[in-house]
Amino acid sequence: MTLTTADLAAGGVGGSGKPPARPGHAVRRTHSAAYKLRILQEHDALTEPGARGALLRREGLYQSSINKWRRARDEGALPGCRVNPPGNGAGGSEQAPAGGSRQSRNERVLAAENARLTAELARTKAVLDVVGKATALLEVLFERAD
Repeated sequence: MTLTTADLAAGGVGGSGKPPARPGHAVRRTHSAAYKLRILQEHDALTEPGARGALLRREGLYQSSINKWRRARDEGALPGCRVNPPGNGAGGSEQAPAGGSRQSRNERVLAAENARLTAELARTKAVLDVVGKATALLEVLFERAD
């Protein structure tokens, strides 16, 4: 590794084996398990078109991070999100079978798809209502013109 004058002035490499942080240089972000769970919960609840992308932009995240966090949550790898918490009579810290988390994920996906399609149907009905009213108005105008 090559040290710059700024590295030497800051005290060199130090004991960590990494160059010291300098102003203007990127620093890798880390997220707590609570933050990941909160973002996943918020992401899963969004159904409006573009809302999930807006959340990712607001938080400065990528969809790949959400996918990794969701997979970790479903496998019980995120601390604080065990499938069977202790004391519930389900065997303490045992994890649910993989099929159970896959089923709940499928249910979430289907519920989100259902909500999206319901909203799309409502928009389509509103558009058809407007088109019907416009057609009726045009018919009245053409009758007056005759």
